[in-house]
Amino acid sequence: MADQKISVLFVCLGNICRSPMAEAVFAHTIKLKSKSHFFRIDSAGTGEWHVGAPPDPRSVKTCKKHNVPVNTFARQITKGDFHEFDYILLKLFGDYDPEGDRYIRDPYYGGIDGFEKNFQQVTRCSEAFLLHLNII
Repeated sequence: MADQKISVLFVCLGNICRSPMAEAVFAHTIKLKSKSHFFRIDSAGTGEWHVGAPPDPRSVKTCKKHNVPVNTFARQITKGDFHEFDYILLKLFGDYDPEGDRYIRDPYYGGIDGFEKNFQQVTRCSEAFLLHLNII
């Protein structure tokens, strides 16, 4: 790879549950593999409801349980993002799930179990996405 970084934007509805978790898990995954220098990562929401808010406490709790730091605040996706990012991954990030679960489901209205399922799924998808990119 040249000096240009691969830019990845994770997107969900409000940018407080799925996308900040996916951003954190992906950042943690590439850090563990010493591949952070290849990437620029961010997350955003399609809606404006939570702009400026921290991630849902259940997302943070789940990530902390796995020693994955979450350091982001919600923002809304912009038109510029479509030009700025090489990959914009939505709930179909699950297409990379080796277990075949295509959708990253919204855990917002459920219990902590849904957040743990999201964590496990985005972990699998992060690994598979890196394989797809031939990074690992």
